[in-house]
Amino acid sequence: MERFADEADVVIVGGGPAGLSAAIRLKQLANEQEKELRVCLVEKASQIGAHTLSGACLEPSALNELFPDWKERGAPLNTPVTEDVFSLLTKKYRIPVPMLPGLPMNNHGNYIVRLGHFVRWLGEQAEELGVEIYPGYAAAEVLFHEDGSVKGIATNDVGIAKDGSPKDVFERGMELHAKVTLFGEGCHGHLAKQLYRQFNLRENCEPQTYAIGLKEVWLIDEKKWRPGRVEHSVGWPLNRNTYGGSFLYHLNEGEPLVALGVVVGLDYTNPYLSPFREFQRWKHHPFIAKTLEGGNRIAYGARALNEGGYQCLPKVTFPGGMLIGCSPGFMNVPKIKGTHTAMKSGMLAAEAIFPKVTAKDLASETAGLHVPEYEDNLKKSWIWKELYSVRNIRPSFHNYFGLYGGMVYTGVFYWILRGKEPWTLKHAGLDSAQLKPAKECTAIEYPKPDGKLSFDLLSSVALSGTNHEGDQPPHLTLKDDSIPVTNNLAIYDGPEQRFCPAGVYEYVPLETGEGMRLQINAQNCVHCKTCDIKDPSQNINWVVPEGSGGPAYNGM
Repeated sequence: MERFADEADVVIVGGGPAGLSAAIRLKQLANEQEKELRVCLVEKASQIGAHTLSGACLEPSALNELFPDWKERGAPLNTPVTEDVFSLLTKKYRIPVPMLPGLPMNNHGNYIVRLGHFVRWLGEQAEELGVEIYPGYAAAEVLFHEDGSVKGIATNDVGIAKDGSPKDVFERGMELHAKVTLFGEGCHGHLAKQLYRQFNLRENCEPQTYAIGLKEVWLIDEKKWRPGRVEHSVGWPLNRNTYGGSFLYHLNEGEPLVALGVVVGLDYTNPYLSPFREFQRWKHHPFIAKTLEGGNRIAYGARALNEGGYQCLPKVTFPGGMLIGCSPGFMNVPKIKGTHTAMKSGMLAAEAIFPKVTAKDLASETAGLHVPEYEDNLKKSWIWKELYSVRNIRPSFHNYFGLYGGMVYTGVFYWILRGKEPWTLKHAGLDSAQLKPAKECTAIEYPKPDGKLSFDLLSSVALSGTNHEGDQPPHLTLKDDSIPVTNNLAIYDGPEQRFCPAGVYEYVPLETGEGMRLQINAQNCVHCKTCDIKDPSQNINWVVPEGSGGPAYNGM
């Protein structure tokens, strides 16, 4: 069966802040200049926003540019920040840290949001402008012209059984061809991985480094609710050489809700560390527990995030396409914010593309349009200035004193020099190469969950709404089935059992009773991409499952 093919002017992969901002800006320009422009956006989630997860404290700079009248349009920014609290935690105590004006963690003028709801609102604005949005369609393959330029994307076939045979509901995927294709898949996109290799986009930058963010939403006692309060902490339960921190945001959504979570840098070295269990342990700190006691947990999720910043930005343009948003990594790590930069990158991409795709002569050296102006515009924009100014904060933690050395560096060099120091520090390298052998490390004894503040993994995953059609080809694939046991289990004591925040990976005895095998429970996968990033053998390859599979977040 042949795939149905359709033509558009611009195809966008990913319905997050970057993809939707690009789509909106393209249609705004087309409407202003009374030009016909077909913009199609595909999103693997069942609905826009269902796979979106972030803290999230939103800096409205890009939104102000995209929709100066966003308040009149009813954007769901209901909670302006009223109070900033920063803490250094020890096991039992809290040391307050002053939040000086000008430090990246200062949230004056920002809003606490449920990012999934904000993204859904952006989707509504895009559709009103005439963007064609196709949720539930997973872009599985990049298509190329004969000259090597990008032609578009293909969605995956659906209705295929695990053994590869077509089921009664089998349907071929469809092809979407475009003059330019924008890839806004979010952190560690699986198509972006292919594009990096195809066009050698990472030859002049450092390897990207990542973190995993784990998040819950709680309904708390109204007496403890402080709408607009933003709390961040560093320190316990992580040791000084493990990068990470926490957040607790008090939302004002008509009921006493808080969003809370822990972020752990994936360059950690101890294979016994479990980010999920560190998160559960953190909630027992007296300073955190006092807010949550008597409350009720209503949602859970996890997602990897880019932490490399300026040093790790790849080339973002290539013949027929470009990378936008968190896919190339525009997150400002010290701020723990990437939505405003993702949105701005999408807008800049749209502004660079528009004159090219609407030109009558449409002159191009390749069959797919190459628009290097996008990268030029990025380098002139506030995104570049912002990321350059904080470029040394994350790598400054790679010192003997770890967290404390990094805090001193930030306080001295960033606060005084604002990133103008004449050097650029390097990251440690690939996160997958950082684990030490298990025999060199001490196992971490985690307390059992109490069912009140801390919980087990599977009951947590149940709150994410995750669901995949059971009888489909696996989307978590191994390049070599023998490596998990001979390498990961033998040397690192099976770290994938601990770094996965959804219980996807477990080592079980072979049916013969001798030896072990890696069991992959792909139906649990929350699409966080941590396994693809942290696997020390780089043997796990994450590909898209059938469209609509995965978590069903409601405003995460």
